[in-house]
Amino acid sequence: MTPDISACTLPTAERPLRVAEFDTLFAEAVRGVRRESPERLRFELAHEPGYAARAAHLAVREHGCCSFFTFTLTVADGGLTLDATVPPGHEDVLDAIEARAAGR
Repeated sequence: MTPDISACTLPTAERPLRVAEFDTLFAEAVRGVRRESPERLRFELAHEPGYAARAAHLAVREHGCCSFFTFTLTVADGGLTLDATVPPGHEDVLDAIEARAAGR
């Protein structure tokens, strides 16, 4: 049987904790949020090694339960960005993340 890559496998009880981790990263590290396309959201992060490590750790864990995500962490030209990309049909997930990040 092929796993459903459209579903999140994070146990329901752990979801508020994951949301809190994202909220903390947004509040502490995010300097800007830009919608690159309907399927891609870019976070401009404070250029600090600790934030890069936290973003990478969180992205790996999130991909582990929501495999439809693609995360790209880029360090270049004195900047640090995290791109979150989803396949067509999952734009609503990015909408929700964008709204949370905007409320930081």
